[in-house]
Formats: sequence, structure tokens, C-alpha cells
Amino acid sequence: MTAIVRIDNDEIGIADFVRTLKLTGQFESLIEQMVREKLTVLSAKKLGIPVAPEEIQERADQFRRVQGLHRAADMNNYLDALGVSLDEFEAFVTDGLYQEKMMAQVCSDKAIQGYFKLNSPRFDSIEVSHMVLDAEGKAKEMMSVLEDDPDSFEEMAREHSIADTRERGGLIGKVLRGSLKTDIEAKVFNAEVGDLLGPFPSADKSFFEIFRVNAKHPATLDDETVSEVRRLLREEWLMQRAQEHVIEAR
Repeated sequence: MTAIVRIDNDEIGIADFVRTLKLTGQFESLIEQMVREKLTVLSAKKLGIPVAPEEIQERADQFRRVQGLHRAADMNNYLDALGVSLDEFEAFVTDGLYQEKMMAQVCSDKAIQGYFKLNSPRFDSIEVSHMVLDAEGKAKEMMSVLEDDPDSFEEMAREHSIADTRERGGLIGKVLRGSLKTDIEAKVFNAEVGDLLGPFPSADKSFFEIFRVNAKHPATLDDETVSEVRRLLREEWLMQRAQEHVIEAR
């Protein structure tokens, strides 16, 4: 067994390391990340995206500066301590550049604007508050109270809700489509500002939820939406690329 760490006469080897990753649930996410990175690099190479030697050198220099490795000897000692060769380090830097350039194409400004134009309704958002009650009778009684006095919502939430939003008067804040349970979402997004909705039971009817719509915001391509569109473009692109390859777990 190849040792990674030795403590006195005890060794922690590669097999121990892999077993720990698996048992702690970190193995699959790490493998998934590596597969995603490899798919991106393969696609960049297939498209002939160039990575120039001077770009590799610039990125390597940047790495050294961040690590405080100002002399060539310092860098060599650093890599030796990691058990990484210069060729392996250069491949690591090069792959990183391929990934960045590929994602710059996938998530270009034009791609973001096009995706948003085709899917703008999904980026509508609303501001909502809610309260959660532990019995149907309480929830129905609360709806009656709120219908008579809508302005008491925050006070009632602080006093009666069992949700962790109670300290904020039940305020959830801004949510996009897909953030609420499917059976509730359509009703909430179709409601008018100020509307009360519910009570909605949980699957086991152990609690009941009441919503109030505070504001509605038609989709705009602001920074938050750009970030979400970029994430969706990346995920959809990676899913398509994965279908082009045979990926086997060993």
C-alpha cells in the first residue's frame, strides 16, 4: 500500500484515503467534478480552441505568486513535496485554461441573452412571506384572522409560526420559479400582490403553510439572473456532452 502520511509506525495509504472519501460521501462528488472537467477539456480540444505557450507560462507564474514561490528552486521543491512532476503541473495549468475558454464560449454574453429571451418567464420572481402551523384547525383559524386583518401577518407569524422565518415576520424574500413545491408554485406565482394563499398541507399533514405575496417582479437580466442563466447553460451543455461519451465507473 502506497503511503500518503505516516504517523510513527502507522501509515495512511491511498486505499485508506479512497475508502474514507467513499464512506463520507465525498467520493462521488469528487469523481463527478473530475468527469465534468475532463468533458470540458475534451470538448475544447475537439473544437480546436487554442492555448498558447505564453498563456500557460502566465498562468504558471500566477500560480507561483499566489503560493509565494518566487524562485524556480522554490517551485521545484514545492512540486517534489507533492509528488507532482513539471509535466503534470503544466498539464494541470493547460487543462484549466481549456476549461475557462470553453466555458467562456458556452456562457458568452450572446448565449446568455439568447437563453434569457427564450426562457424569460422562468426567471420571473416574487417576494413572499409565509407562516407554518402545526395543525389544520390553527391554520384555518389563522386564515380567517388574516383575511379580516391582512396587516397583522408579520405579528401573527412571529407569535404563531413554527418556521425559522418567524423572527423575520415570516419573510422568505425573493424567490424564482422552481424554488417552491410544484403544487404550490403555480398558485403563488399566479396570485396578485397582497393575496393570501393556503393553508397548504405537507405530505403527511404534520404542518400547514400559509403564503402572502408581497411583490411581483417580471424577469429582468440583472446580475442575479445572469448568474443563474450561466449556471443553467453550463449544466445543460455538460449533460449534452456526457451523452456523447461512454462514461463508466470503475
